[in-house]
Amino acid sequence: MLLKLHISPCPNDTFMFDAMINHRIDCEGLEFDVEYHDIEELNDGVLRGVADVSKISCAVLPAIAEKYRLLDAGAALGRGNGPLLVKRKEEQGAINKIAVPGLHTTANLLIERLFPEIAERTPMLFSRIAEAVEQGEFDGGVLIHEGRFVYHRRGLELVADLGEEWERRTALPLPLGGIVARRGLAGEIVERVERVLRRSIEYAFAHPMASREYVKSHAQELEDEVIKSHIALFVNDFSLSLGGEGREAIERLTALKL
Repeated sequence: MLLKLHISPCPNDTFMFDAMINHRIDCEGLEFDVEYHDIEELNDGVLRGVADVSKISCAVLPAIAEKYRLLDAGAALGRGNGPLLVKRKEEQGAINKIAVPGLHTTANLLIERLFPEIAERTPMLFSRIAEAVEQGEFDGGVLIHEGRFVYHRRGLELVADLGEEWERRTALPLPLGGIVARRGLAGEIVERVERVLRRSIEYAFAHPMASREYVKSHAQELEDEVIKSHIALFVNDFSLSLGGEGREAIERLTALKL
């Protein structure tokens, strides 16, 4: 069976999905028509119902609950992995105008709840945000993915780690993203997708170098250490299974109980 699969080109997704996309494991008869999109494009896609299986921001889950169900495997959820609010070094004055990686992202939801005084939030491709802040287009910006590891090279400094603030208020890991399957798919197919995805992640953990070229072919930052740090931060035991704590964290986020 051929399924339309939409994921991010970022290292955590390509690392987890490599084995199933590139036929390194038993996919139980499933084939995948893969498209790679920025996280906000992925969110827009599930809002329109265009993919069978897709990566999404956890923040968008309430809006797509009738169309998609969250899988137990494939989450980007953990501690110390939060989006970063940054500004130019030694910049004075209040932060009133920022760039965010999409209005449906978890990063934007956290800003909305943690910094309600920042009223002007402009969505922008995540890989462009650091440059835009450096060039003075915005007072600050929220960085995700690889950008959170290299912002200091652009003369930027940290204002707030949104993940740290989330953990301080909730004592829970931060749920950034997850994988959803279209509710129109047969239950047996969804279960098969979940098994195959978990098997793919297990393979990635057991053979971390197998996906190296595939991951690097899609990464924004090509340095091995940046890619390695990215994967280590966003792919963990919660990626294999949300468990009770992971599900509690998602429920807390989507209920806006900060």
